[in-house]
Amino acid sequence: MKLRKHSLNCTHCGFPRSLNAINTFSDLLAERKAKNISDTEGQKIIENTVKDKYEQGRKTLEELTKTPQTKPAPGFGEFAPRIDAFLKEHLFADIFASKVLDLRKRELITIAALASMEGVESQLQSHIKMGKNTGISDAELKEVSIIIQQIVSTTQANTLLRNIAQPILPIIKPDMMIRISEIEIVPEHLEAYKSILKEESGASIAKEPGVIAIFPMFQKEYPTQVRIVEIYANKAAYEQHLQTPHFKEYKTSTLKMVKDLKLIDMESLDKETMRSIFRKLE
Repeated sequence: MKLRKHSLNCTHCGFPRSLNAINTFSDLLAERKAKNISDTEGQKIIENTVKDKYEQGRKTLEELTKTPQTKPAPGFGEFAPRIDAFLKEHLFADIFASKVLDLRKRELITIAALASMEGVESQLQSHIKMGKNTGISDAELKEVSIIIQQIVSTTQANTLLRNIAQPILPIIKPDMMIRISEIEIVPEHLEAYKSILKEESGASIAKEPGVIAIFPMFQKEYPTQVRIVEIYANKAAYEQHLQTPHFKEYKTSTLKMVKDLKLIDMESLDKETMRSIFRKLE
């Protein structure tokens, strides 16, 4: 029974992400205001004052699913009636009652959010069905998958594509680039070089979707012998990387620090295994 009670703490799963998103959005608006960019606030949210919110939510869910909704919901609702009440009263009543977004837009947002997360595919499938009942097309969902691929990952984009019977995208590109940079650093510049390299590799991973890995190492006995494993999604991603401000800054600021440089292009013996190389570190 205690475990069942603990499972009701759903707020700890969704609210932290929502709070982070709200804070990010708030910071963005403040930044734009500081630049004298004026943003017009939209329609105010009207408080939901309906007395029987469970019934309100149940009817909304019936409209979305086009099927009768029993009280409680079969399965999870019978096992944990309170979570069923949370869903009906908070999600499908309080949140969905707002007219700022219509049902179609809400479902599109919900599908995009679920498709971006791991471990919620069954819920994604349910909301895809509901979304289609509101008029969302496969073509629109395919466009959502493109955004997810760019911002989240190809794997999560494929989760959505697979559930709308669309061809999935290759995780490993045929022209993926793997390179090992063998670098010898001038001893007196070693610490400065390591600091610059750390900043550059971090910026590349954070800012460039096509940069899969930049993994610097050095030999224990000869610390000035640096090795960098570089993996790029494809040659185009590598070429774009060379044109980024952070790489150009790295190159110009470390030129005098490098005593010798050798670039070695590599080929993977098993590209599929590469997907799980770093998973055990998580």
